[in-house]
Amino acid sequence: METGTLGIRSLLRILGCFCLWILADAQMKIPPETVQQWASVFSVQLRDFSTKFSGSLLLQKKLKDVESIIKITELNGDNLLRDYSEEIERMLGSKMKSVKRLAESAEDADLYHEYNSSLQFDYYNSMLINTMDEDGNSVELGGEFPLEENEHFNNLPVNTQQSTIQVPTNVYNKDPKLLNAIYNSEALNDVYINNFLRDPTLTWQYFGSSYGFFRIYPGIKWTPDNNGVVAFDSRNRNWYIQAATSPKDIIIMVDISGSMKGLKMTIAKHTINTILDTLGENDFVNVIAYTDYVRYVEPCFRGTLVQADLDNREHFKLLVEELHVKGEAKIKNAMKESFKILNEARMNGQGSMCNQAIMLITDGAMEDFESVFEEFNWPERRVRVFTYLIGREMTFAQATKWIACNNKGYYTHISTLADVQENVMEYLHVLSRPMVINHDHDIIWTEAYMDTVLPNTKELFYTKAQSLLLMTSVAMPVFSKKKETLSHGILLGVVGTDVPLMEVMKLAPRYILGPHGYAFLLNNNGYILAHPDLRPLYKDGKKLKPKPNYNSVDLSEVEWEDTEEMLRTPMVNGETGSMTLNIRASVDKGKRPMYLTNNYFYTDIAETPFSFGLVLTKGHGSLMFTGNVSVEEGLHDMTSPDLSLASEWTYCETDIDPDHRKYTQHQAVIRYLQGKEPDLECDELLLQQILFDAVVTAPLEAYWNSVMLNDRVEPGVETAFLGTRSGLMRLMRYAGTETRVAKKFLTPLDKNNLFTIDHFPLWYRLAVENTPGRFFYYAVNDKGVKYVIATTAVTVSSGDKMAMAGAIGVQMSLDWLEKRFWAIAKQPSDTDCSNVEGVCPLSCESDDLSCYLVDNNGFILLSKERNDVGRFFGEVDGSVMASLIKMGMFKKVSLFDYQAMCKNSHHHASSARPLLSPFYMILALMRWLFSNALMFVLDFNFCGLWHSDYFVDAKAGYHTSHKQKKVDALQPCDTAYPGFMYDSSVREANSLIKCGRCQKMFVVQQVPDSNLVLVVTQASCDCSRQFGPILLQPKEIKYNATVKCNRMKSQKVRRRPESCHSYHPKENAKDCGGASAISMSLRLFAASLLFSVLLLQWT
Repeated sequence: METGTLGIRSLLRILGCFCLWILADAQMKIPPETVQQWASVFSVQLRDFSTKFSGSLLLQKKLKDVESIIKITELNGDNLLRDYSEEIERMLGSKMKSVKRLAESAEDADLYHEYNSSLQFDYYNSMLINTMDEDGNSVELGGEFPLEENEHFNNLPVNTQQSTIQVPTNVYNKDPKLLNAIYNSEALNDVYINNFLRDPTLTWQYFGSSYGFFRIYPGIKWTPDNNGVVAFDSRNRNWYIQAATSPKDIIIMVDISGSMKGLKMTIAKHTINTILDTLGENDFVNVIAYTDYVRYVEPCFRGTLVQADLDNREHFKLLVEELHVKGEAKIKNAMKESFKILNEARMNGQGSMCNQAIMLITDGAMEDFESVFEEFNWPERRVRVFTYLIGREMTFAQATKWIACNNKGYYTHISTLADVQENVMEYLHVLSRPMVINHDHDIIWTEAYMDTVLPNTKELFYTKAQSLLLMTSVAMPVFSKKKETLSHGILLGVVGTDVPLMEVMKLAPRYILGPHGYAFLLNNNGYILAHPDLRPLYKDGKKLKPKPNYNSVDLSEVEWEDTEEMLRTPMVNGETGSMTLNIRASVDKGKRPMYLTNNYFYTDIAETPFSFGLVLTKGHGSLMFTGNVSVEEGLHDMTSPDLSLASEWTYCETDIDPDHRKYTQHQAVIRYLQGKEPDLECDELLLQQILFDAVVTAPLEAYWNSVMLNDRVEPGVETAFLGTRSGLMRLMRYAGTETRVAKKFLTPLDKNNLFTIDHFPLWYRLAVENTPGRFFYYAVNDKGVKYVIATTAVTVSSGDKMAMAGAIGVQMSLDWLEKRFWAIAKQPSDTDCSNVEGVCPLSCESDDLSCYLVDNNGFILLSKERNDVGRFFGEVDGSVMASLIKMGMFKKVSLFDYQAMCKNSHHHASSARPLLSPFYMILALMRWLFSNALMFVLDFNFCGLWHSDYFVDAKAGYHTSHKQKKVDALQPCDTAYPGFMYDSSVREANSLIKCGRCQKMFVVQQVPDSNLVLVVTQASCDCSRQFGPILLQPKEIKYNATVKCNRMKSQKVRRRPESCHSYHPKENAKDCGGASAISMSLRLFAASLLFSVLLLQWT
């Protein structure tokens, strides 16, 4: 019995000791005073190091010495707005004058030309120039055509003395009508050259003919696609369509009855997509499918019109792809519904308030629908009706044509996929008649777009600022002036020129607007043309691609703090004014939030649909200082090898005179100041400032060299650098390329850390929002290469004003930081622990502790685990971060991204095409190939032998329609994500976190004179089960069906184009199309029909 009792007592003693050991471990005490001492010592070393190797104190002293000769001025936003908008108006006005000269020349050439059906004329075909046949001779329409790379035209080989002609593959390049039109357009060559001499900033000038050819200056060699096809047709381009027609409301009616099955439906869908491609953001549209009932392809858009922007057009295309045939066609109800929508839009002042049209796509119209027209459209015939008869059956041709001819429309017959493009374009020529007859030469400006037609365009994705990749075009219609054809309203084509938006925004110089200021441009629909926060590209794997909605990003999606649209509304309405907004901005790819107060100034750009705005940040962003030194003194310092200028800024205009294009901006400035190039146009204020900055910063070169020569530079100290508001930079490489970790830092590839056309360097922007003189430290993770940057602002004062003069800093490796920190963050074994409550000696090298250096946005600079560096601290230790947020040490900032791309798990696969049969796709493809092979034979004629490209176009059409079913893995979406900011008033914190069976202690201490905090936590207590990680990953904002519908069809405030041409009494409406005779082999047709029936039965 006693033995048993002793055994129990022994067991209890062991358990008691074990519990005490667990308790001791759970309540591990980290002495806050020890952590505070570490932070203080490390702060001194870090400050001394940063100050010494950057030279910040010397630069601040030099600026102090010159304060007596500097002047600080407060920028006047209204004056800047007026000056910049006038500059932009002058620039765009020059482009409009060039286009007018082209239009006049083209019209005069046509007026005095008599058509010659036997004209023989050789021209430079851009596909064939410099091409040899097997015998080494130039091919026909080719010939030797000198080409020379030209920097002004993106380094493409061009000929500035001649234009070339591009002819789409599906247009016969020796058609008599085409040859006559090309011959006429030869007159444009001299005008092209003269325009370019008058305005050397002009880029591509061109003429798109209604016959399909495209004359482009300067001349280039056109590159076909991989299949040898030239699919580009200028008549499909937005600038052509917009110039040729006024804004329009379009209802597309498509017959989906049983008779439309097979190839007919494929042609019908392609026709709808082609019509949609002719629409722009000034147009409105809806699509109705009908059988024995009326069906909106998008039920959300029932009874209304929606803006035909890129988003909505692509949405319609996806829905059209899902249409399936069934039932019997009843056209009457669908026609009534279409007229009701258009009439209501006109009565309520909605839509374009200009042209209105119904596009009827069917294989036959059997009903008596005259009563519908009598009720809704006659006698005024406000709504034009265009009819597209699909298929080879001609039984209903007369009835379908009657509809078009009695409603001022146009009838076309589409029997193959190859017919679609040409036939759809006919409606544009009809809509252009009133404008042509009246000779109203409206100049139009297109929506922003990304030109992917010319070679090497995609290379620009990687070399140019995303926000300024887009361009706009100014275009003007060209009419026939011949009196005998006046009532026919013959459109000869459209002339135009491209205007890169980067060149427009250069007129608002970065150095004036400051590190967080910017300029932006939007159009009459509220869509962004240029804005530093516009991101038109996204990464698909390793490739950069344009987003599906890249040119329909609304101002409210970029300036999202403007919740009441107090900025957007007056800008869209073309008003002039100003306002102030408190905003949440972010830098470093959206990771680092900051609060700014922005002053907005805005006005319209005369004779364009554009509005211009500029932003000055309140405080230092609205102050600018100027200094004055002699040219001789400044020139000496400008030639220093450690000095560079912002290569993307315009100090001197090197693009006006071709002889100046060989100079870099730095070279141009020096040659101008030396008097070697007096004809250069330079920004005198900016040159004055860089001369001053060069002189004031010159001592840094000697200082850095002295440090390198006289002091032993520790390994890991790699680069010292400085930058000023004028875009001037100096740098010193303390370490050679072979030993430097950050090899890319401050090289031309490191756009994030350089002065570019749309932003100041990241280290500059972070420094100026920090306390001047106090260093800001942050880690960089560049594809696995990790290093640390320390940066601080330097200032000048005059009276009671203080302006930012620039930023200066040093870049170091992680090795250096770790070596210094780990040496400090440990107590030696002989430490006197008598007065210390808690673990002593304490060491960050201990397995019991986790130690971190964390910056003011919660990102880790230093950790035992190298992989943690650059990560958000909440991801690594959610328990401690949650406690710091609760204590108020870190505050959450909610941020939004309305240009995001999210993974889309939904596939637009047809529910009527179950994937149960593995043979379905093979059989469907066989049916398509066989049917189209027969159609090709049926279409065959001698002319087609030479210039028809039906098979290629049909193949392209087939692949296009099927590719649309494959939805990209990423789709545009809205996201919300958090950012965090440290509240520097909370200097220290410590607490216990209850985590199940243990309690985790942590101590946080501010590192004085920096943006860092030292975090020491108990490593042995794992709280990951109780506290998940705090992530910065954006979350998609999900909208329910009702909200999504309302967002899609909502009509924001927009400004309609000023001109509208929808009616002219002299219009010849009898020219309304016709049916071409068709003859075919009954045997072939029967064989095709039989084979299709068999395949349908199998599937």
